[in-house]
Amino acid sequence: MLDLIGAVALLLWGLRLVKTGVIRSFGINLRRWIGSGTRNRLLAFGVGLLATLALQSSTATALLTASFAGSGFMSSMMAQAIMLGANVGTSFVARLLAFDVHFLAPLMIAVGGGAFSFSHSKSAKGLSRAILGLGLMLLSLRLLGQATEPMQHSLVLAALMASLDAVPVLAVLVAAVIAFAASSSLAIVLLAMSLTASGTVTPSLGIALVLGANLGGAIPPVLGTLNYGALARRVTIGNMLVRLIGCVVILPFIETTARLLSDISHEPTALIVDAHIAFNVLLALIILPALRPLSALMLRVLPEAIENEGGPRHLDLDSLDKPAIALAGAARETLRIGDCVTEMLKTNLEALRKNDAGRSSGIAAMDDEVDGLNSAVKLYLSKLNSSALDEREEHRSNEIISYATNLEHVGDIVDRNLRDLVDKKIRNQLSFSADGASEIEELYRVTLENLRLAQSILVSGDEQLARQLVESKIDIRNLEERSAANHRARLRDGMIDSMQTSSLHLDILRDLKRINAHIAAIAYPILQRQGVLRESRIKTGK
Repeated sequence: MLDLIGAVALLLWGLRLVKTGVIRSFGINLRRWIGSGTRNRLLAFGVGLLATLALQSSTATALLTASFAGSGFMSSMMAQAIMLGANVGTSFVARLLAFDVHFLAPLMIAVGGGAFSFSHSKSAKGLSRAILGLGLMLLSLRLLGQATEPMQHSLVLAALMASLDAVPVLAVLVAAVIAFAASSSLAIVLLAMSLTASGTVTPSLGIALVLGANLGGAIPPVLGTLNYGALARRVTIGNMLVRLIGCVVILPFIETTARLLSDISHEPTALIVDAHIAFNVLLALIILPALRPLSALMLRVLPEAIENEGGPRHLDLDSLDKPAIALAGAARETLRIGDCVTEMLKTNLEALRKNDAGRSSGIAAMDDEVDGLNSAVKLYLSKLNSSALDEREEHRSNEIISYATNLEHVGDIVDRNLRDLVDKKIRNQLSFSADGASEIEELYRVTLENLRLAQSILVSGDEQLARQLVESKIDIRNLEERSAANHRARLRDGMIDSMQTSSLHLDILRDLKRINAHIAAIAYPILQRQGVLRESRIKTGK
């Protein structure tokens, strides 16, 4: 039993290494690729399948897809198509792992471990991590086989399996609970495969365990999107509903299904994997043509009124012929972008203070929302008839677009730079010196104040506030230079904490300074119109 528990734990750890490795190596491109592959349901299905083959996790694909749907990047129907592809993808992963290629495990572990040690770039380390994870998964499958062989002689286990075999519904529920607890349907399917191969469970019980694994694997994405908007929750709840319906339909015919698959798959191992593939392919064939009614059903479960939590709220297409009203709506939507960026900065600071990787992981979804709202604002304003705008309205439109773009850049810096720095601090168990942490928090505080000031300037266009924001750049520069000088002094004094976090400290200062430069950009057009902005700080003269 201890060998079995250890083998399952190693399998889960290998899955985690593959998922995190792929995300760290290709995360940004992968998110963009998933977001763009929604022109039709077949293409979306293929995107979901390939993404899950890469990530080895339908849960990761589900959360990425839900975040896109919640930001308005894709329709609920296309998101469900991606999820159907993800379900088929995870069954294909089981098929690939079922091949007798355990001899590759030592090679992949050696290559992955060696490459990780000698790699320096983030993408190379991520790829090495994924190779290492695949090697550990193959090794765990070999250990699973060895651990389950003696179980066929256990009278207690035989009695337990017989009781589950007599009540298939109970077997489905047990497998669902275990899959939910492990956050992996793939791990439970592979465990069922090993138990069937050793003769511990019958083919019909193995199929019941596969059904439970599919049902339980749909629960973690639902819980992971509870705090999302209705658009995102429709994706994960819809996916769980589809799997539940599939389980209910197949459950009464488990014995018949086992006989049919036994005629096709002569080995117990192949039978379990084929059942997993057949279940998800069958669901895809039935649900893909019925995506529209499924989306309509989810709309009734989570109504339109709740859906407005995500996506643009103030971009009224009927107001495009009234420039003043349209510009006011675009400004209100841009303020929402600013609020989201503010929340990203606060979340990043809290993750930095408390070493909370969970908080840090939520920043990516917020950045997706910022990107979506920014695109929506620019697209909306591009539909305004420029010939119908007077000079003041033209200036206002440009100000809003410029500010929204700068906020989008700030979001990217927080997501791609500051979040990575926080993750590095947590991963390496580093801590700043007390003075260093205080200086960094002070710069965060000033940055948040400047962002609130920029929000006010967008609404009021006040010249005095604009002056104050531009002048704050001097304070930011002084804070950054003073903190860097203090940090170097602590290094000279030999403070261990400062030595270990030197690059982190200076990189955070640099990124916050860049963020403030983007924030201050809202003030420049206002001061330029008033003729009080110098083109250069360089002194003239001989």
